[in-house]
Order: sequence, then C-alpha cells, then structure tokens
Amino acid sequence: MNFRHYKNQSELLFASLVLVAAALPGFGQQGWVSTRVGTPELDLTAVYFLDEKRGWVGGDKGFLSRTDDGGRSWVRQTVDTTDGINDIYFRDKEAGFLLAGNAIFGTRDNGTRWTEVRRFLPREFDGADVELYSVRFSSKKKGWVVGSVSKHENKRDVVVDSILLFTENGGETWQRQRAPSRLELIHIDFDNDKRGWIVGTGGTILATVDAGQSWTRQESRVTGTIYHVDFRSEKKGLAVGDKGTILRTTDGGLNWTPVEVKKRSTLLNVQFVNDKEGWAVGRGGTILRTDDGGATWLEQESGTKVHLYGLIFVRKIGWAVGGDGTLLRYQQ
Repeated sequence: MNFRHYKNQSELLFASLVLVAAALPGFGQQGWVSTRVGTPELDLTAVYFLDEKRGWVGGDKGFLSRTDDGGRSWVRQTVDTTDGINDIYFRDKEAGFLLAGNAIFGTRDNGTRWTEVRRFLPREFDGADVELYSVRFSSKKKGWVVGSVSKHENKRDVVVDSILLFTENGGETWQRQRAPSRLELIHIDFDNDKRGWIVGTGGTILATVDAGQSWTRQESRVTGTIYHVDFRSEKKGLAVGDKGTILRTTDGGLNWTPVEVKKRSTLLNVQFVNDKEGWAVGRGGTILRTDDGGATWLEQESGTKVHLYGLIFVRKIGWAVGGDGTLLRYQQ
C-alpha cells in the first residue's frame, strides 16, 4: 500500500503463480489465529471475502492471492502491476475491482482473471502522480474511487489535489468528479444507493445523499487523518484514524462524537458486524472491539506487533491483514 502516512513498500518481486500457503495453523480455534500468506518481505494491505470460502488478499508489489476453502490454502494470482494493491472490492459474485497505484483492475469471472480497466497517467495531471486508495459500488452500475494527486518536491511527495472518480456503467469506464476538498481522500463507503461517505486527511468527512451527484462536508472536529469509515445503516456510523481516533455518529453524520479509548495507536480500518458488534485494527497489531455500537471499546489480543491494514467480517468469521505477510482469522 502506498499510504504515505504509515508504511513503506518492500522491494521484492515474485513468480506469477505459486501455492503460497498450505494450511492455516489453528484452523477452527476461537479468537484471532495468525498465519502468513506469501513471504515476510511483503506486507498484506487489502482483504476481501465474498463469502466464508472465497476470498482475496493483496499487498506490496502487486501481490494477489486467492482462497476457495476459507483460508486453508492460498494460490497466487497474476495482476499486471508492480504497485502495491490498496483495495479489493466485489460489486457482485462475478464482478470485482482492485486498485494498485494509479490503475483500476477488474474481473468479470469471479476473480479468475484480472485485467486493467483504466490507468491515470501523469500527463493527465500536469506531471503529478495519482494514487487510488478505495473503491465502492452503491449499485450494480454506479461506483466510486477515491485517492490523491501528488508531486515530488524537495525530495518528498506533496499532495496537490484529491481525486474522485465515478462510473455509471458497472466499471467499464470511469470519469473524474470534482470533490469539495483538495486533501487526500482515503476511504469511501455507501450504506445504500443514495447515501455515502468519504474520509481522508485533515479530518475530512464528505457525505452524499443523492447518489454521489453532490458531496458536502461534515464536521469531524479532528485535524488528523481519518483512514476508514463504515456505516451500519443510514444513521449509525464509525470512523477511525490517527492516534486512536474513533468517531461515532447516530444521526448519519450530522454530529460526530469522539470516543475515548485507552489505546492511542493509529487505527486504520473499522467494521460493524451487526448493530452492536464492531471491530477496529491498526498499528502495532492493535485490535479493538465494541459490543455496544461503538460507545465503548476494549483491546483484544492479536498475537502480533505488525501494523494491521485490512479488515473484513463475513457473518461471524473475521479476517485481518498486515505487515510481513500476516493474515489473522477470527472465529467466535
């Protein structure tokens, strides 16, 4: 992943198709159980499961691996990129998308083959580089991608604009839409075909109630980066970010309330499992859990100190991915 805020990329390349993990140690145990997919030199930064059996993990240097048996074994897949994979998302059982660097890749055959859909080149942005972070669909046809535009100045990358893309034909073509923020946009979430939220640097929270035709700012009352947002319904939402930031809303984002937690590690991903249960993961192997809709949080034992970037729950089974090829599986 190329989130400049919290990780560096590894520098290794791998063969195009290999069996990367044979078995998940402790499979069936309760709690979080750790294994490794790929090699320690590659961080895993994205995870997505269609159901309890079929899933994907992605990471540094275009690493992508698939399981069809609930994580017991993983098979390397080929994607024509050496950029880190930032996000994986399926709009239905057959059609999925992944983001790597400045490119959108898609599949129409349940993830068997991945092909490049669109690449955003520097010449389209006055020599600046595009990084795409998050992709979500609100319906079969309508989808969005968010990211940043940056230039290399004085030996460092400087964000000069945000990027907000949309499709109205199921991802075949993508167009740029002007966002009401030039700051880096990191994650997007929709809870139905009308309402969606975007979060990013500088405490940015943007919301739409008209299927993305317009976006308005919501007041977060924080200045740090917000990395992830998840809505359980049109009213209940959670957002997480820098230094243990957890924001909670029960009115669709009209008011965001900070939640005090003892753990001050930066949180990178959050997800509701149901109306009461939710999870958050982040730096240093941090895992937090709530059983009251996000009002209070307790730290959970992860068994690792690596940064955890991706998180997904399918029913009562959870998956988290992180540094050094780490894959955690949770089962109640």
